[in-house]
Amino acid sequence: MSAVETKLAELGLTLPAVVPPLAAYQPAVQSGGYVYTAGQLPMVEGKLPVTGKVGAEVTPEEAKELARTCALNALAAVKSVVGDLDRIARVVKVVGFVASASDFTGQPGVVNGASELLGEVLGEKGVHARSAVGVAVLPLDAPVEVEIQVELAQ
Repeated sequence: MSAVETKLAELGLTLPAVVPPLAAYQPAVQSGGYVYTAGQLPMVEGKLPVTGKVGAEVTPEEAKELARTCALNALAAVKSVVGDLDRIARVVKVVGFVASASDFTGQPGVVNGASELLGEVLGEKGVHARSAVGVAVLPLDAPVEVEIQVELAQ
């Protein structure tokens, strides 16, 4: 087991199976020394645990937990391409999309769920630049979607 997967286990987490694409794309691709993931929904065993807009049907606290799931799914997508999460030199960028009620402005707090998970699992390698964007709707009425870009060790 890799050091990253050992850390996940210490946190009580396991790497899920890669979420199959919903359309014409790959869950992750490598280009040179980087891996880019597609937007990852908070799928658990093939389904969304909750749907709706954050600030309406979904609480910010629930959405933050869902963002953690998205980050875990993103790590699974990275592993599917590189085989070993210990090859991650650093997370370069995280982009989080939050399906938001019209008056909800707490997108950064929601996306913190993904950022904090990456920090807990990868330590300093998990420190990254980030965008947290409010949107009207996401695929399958998901409350949150997260994509990551990682640099690989040479």
